[in-house]
Amino acid sequence: MSGESRGALDLDKLYAARLHAARARPYLATALFALHTVESRRVPTMAVDRHWRCYVSPAFVDRMPVEELAGVWVHEVSHLLRDHHGRGDRVARERGLHGPGERLRRNIAADCEINDDAFGDGLVRPRDVVDPLSLGLSEGQLMEDYLRQFTLGPRTQHMAWLDCGSGVDGLEREWDLGEDGAHGLSEQERDAVRFRVAQGIRGRPGNASKGWKRWAEEAFHPPQPWRELLGAAVRSAISGSGAGEDYSYGRPSRRSSGLPGIVLPSLRRRPPRVCVVIDTSASVSDAELGSALLEVAAITRAVGGRRDLVTVVACDAAARIAHPLCRAEGITLVGGGGTDLRTGFAKALRAGARPDAIVVLTDGQTPWPSTRPPCRTVVGLFPRQRSWDEDDPDYVPDSPPAWARVVAIG
Repeated sequence: MSGESRGALDLDKLYAARLHAARARPYLATALFALHTVESRRVPTMAVDRHWRCYVSPAFVDRMPVEELAGVWVHEVSHLLRDHHGRGDRVARERGLHGPGERLRRNIAADCEINDDAFGDGLVRPRDVVDPLSLGLSEGQLMEDYLRQFTLGPRTQHMAWLDCGSGVDGLEREWDLGEDGAHGLSEQERDAVRFRVAQGIRGRPGNASKGWKRWAEEAFHPPQPWRELLGAAVRSAISGSGAGEDYSYGRPSRRSSGLPGIVLPSLRRRPPRVCVVIDTSASVSDAELGSALLEVAAITRAVGGRRDLVTVVACDAAARIAHPLCRAEGITLVGGGGTDLRTGFAKALRAGARPDAIVVLTDGQTPWPSTRPPCRTVVGLFPRQRSWDEDDPDYVPDSPPAWARVVAIG
């Protein structure tokens, strides 16, 4: 597919194919017409960069029928709408995926995410298209999922020509014009195009596939990095002014020099103490309790790995023993009844040294203390649907109090 001809780019044919694509997928029209085409004899077929330029080989356009070329337009713009370059960057950093082989794997995985439901219903499937079935994988998954399920080998040998450009994996190509090149979209313009497309799919989904509907929902309600948010909230709570501070005679205050015969204590900062109250009522699932235990480990890391500074209180309608983490390698989460985390707060504040921060992991179906505790509070809230099951159809739980920092989990 890389044979070169010296003819000029047939723009009439190329734009006719784009118009055909817009008619077949009207919800993508804004994105299709936002792409700026760049003629290039270096690109094998068609490729995109993260600045919404579409590099086109004249020889490739000559070879392809208009109907198949329309499918390629949809394919390329789908890479940009789904932010494959940004997601590819993140995946490469997290999993250490570098080198030409991993670039090809990311391109194949991104193509699988797009091609499993891109064609049909007025859009012709281009030749040599890569899809999950050709790799023996199930359809309907994301690029990140596909990347875990295949390696380069005999099944991918015939895909070595694939290169949809830096718009797929974030790696600059020799034909790229770069950030300072002409006709690139700014980050705000790119976001505006995605928002407009998502708005169209949500407003008039028509024949949009499930994959595009899911994408549109996530564009309006992106998943939150709740672990990072919870960790940041805990670190903020234990590093704020007053947390871990106390007067000590271990080092007299410098003001003592002005008061002969009197020793004044100085204000010292000690490592902060954290108490984790875990909701163990019947409405919290085993999976959520397992997640809560993982968060206890993360909170321990947030206080510098000092396990002796973290205590855990299991609480349903009654609070259990406050376990110092250093003496409870296997924390027993006892409960299964109703919920009243007010007893958990009381236990946390009475258990030995007063904590500098209380972290509550709960589904929120509980009464809350009427007064603010004398320390910072972070609430990790397990998600719940609107229907509450507390033997009372009219029951609606109280919202977490305003004095607590709330982070939605999951």
